Amino acid sequence: MTSIYELPGHLIRRMHQISVSAFAAEVAAAGFDLTPVQFAALSMLEEYPDIDQATLAGLIAYDRVTIGGVINRMETRGLIERTVSEADRRARRLRITDRGAALLRTVRPAVRRAQDVMVGALSVDERAQFMELMQKIAEANNELSRAPLRTTLPGERGGR
Repeated sequence: MTSIYELPGHLIRRMHQISVSAFAAEVAAAGFDLTPVQFAALSMLEEYPDIDQATLAGLIAYDRVTIGGVINRMETRGLIERTVSEADRRARRLRITDRGAALLRTVRPAVRRAQDVMVGALSVDERAQFMELMQKIAEANNELSRAPLRTTLPGERGGR
């Protein structure tokens, strides 16, 4: 059996730990309280206002049930607002607030620094290759995830 240090799954788990730690450190050092999932959610809501919770979960490849707690915490902090959908009274539409948009604008430099920390040991060319390979692996195995990426918005065709 191969050493665990040579197994992709083990290294991916370690990289995930490193990425979360780097994100938390850079964001906290800049004076913000934000998780990677909250950052992803705010980014998507800035790009796609008035989407529902299930669509947001698909766009960030996050579990549909667990996203509810993330949304509750962001709503409590005034970063997003929920309204009842006119098309489906059971659904809630999500929108980033002015406060959320301001936070997103000001936290982005810290998030960029965190990304640089994560791949800091790589040259520019290696970073590009690493990103290309990670995207290839993630795309090829998307359906294996319990929360696959879904880039198609309601009413659209195509995407994943």
